Amino acid sequence: MKIKELIVVEGKTDLTFLKSFLDADIVITNGSEVSHETLEYIKEANKHQGVIILTDPDYPGLRIRNIITEYIGDCKHAYVERSKAIKGKKLGVAEASKQEIIRALQNVVTYKKQNTTNIKESDLYDLGLIGKKDSKEKRNKVCEYYHLGWCNAKTFLKRVNMFGLKIEQIKEIIK
Repeated sequence: MKIKELIVVEGKTDLTFLKSFLDADIVITNGSEVSHETLEYIKEANKHQGVIILTDPDYPGLRIRNIITEYIGDCKHAYVERSKAIKGKKLGVAEASKQEIIRALQNVVTYKKQNTTNIKESDLYDLGLIGKKDSKEKRNKVCEYYHLGWCNAKTFLKRVNMFGLKIEQIKEIIK
């Protein structure tokens, strides 16, 4: 599979795994302390070929996404499902199957820098997406449908607004 965008991953095992079946330019961040040089490289690549961030579905992966997005602005995000990225006690891109990586790359999302909707925390509470026993399952259902990646309540609120989702769209998924 050929990918024109630069793919950003966390480490060497991710790079090696992806190179085994993808024809793509790939850069590693070497963990969550992304260097200024790496950020500049990613920013320049985004101008010319675009960037897809594909990090592990955990807190350090989210931190890396936030650092890069804050630095370079709009870019694409591909998310592997957390439940499909586990081998033994390890969680990450390199632990996912080739099919899961391809699925994630075929369902990239681009967030808008400015919030396009104004969904509030109280709206999420009213819909049972926070503060209820089954809130996590409901959020996961919306995240899977829209390929938003793993989200806690705070991240979910941020992503649905950045993605421009409307209350009606969310209601339809959690019915």
